[in-house]
Amino acid sequence: MDSDFLCRFLLWSLAFNYAVLLVWFLAFVTARDALRRLHGRWFALPDASFDAIHYGGMAAYKIGILLFNLTPLAALWLARRGG
Repeated sequence: MDSDFLCRFLLWSLAFNYAVLLVWFLAFVTARDALRRLHGRWFALPDASFDAIHYGGMAAYKIGILLFNLTPLAALWLARRGG
């Protein structure tokens, strides 16, 4: 596996994961009540807890994207540029 392939893979992975995060955010903002009703069938959560869980999940997902996609991509890009 060469560094060009790995850079392309990480870049596509970064784009895909940010698209998932954006869709999650847009679904939460535009269809919050529908999501609340759907999840309310399974879990009895107050509105504040529902919002906090989604916000925390989005934050954890974004940190994962930064840690597992963007950081290795930046390290590879800097190593290729310097070497």
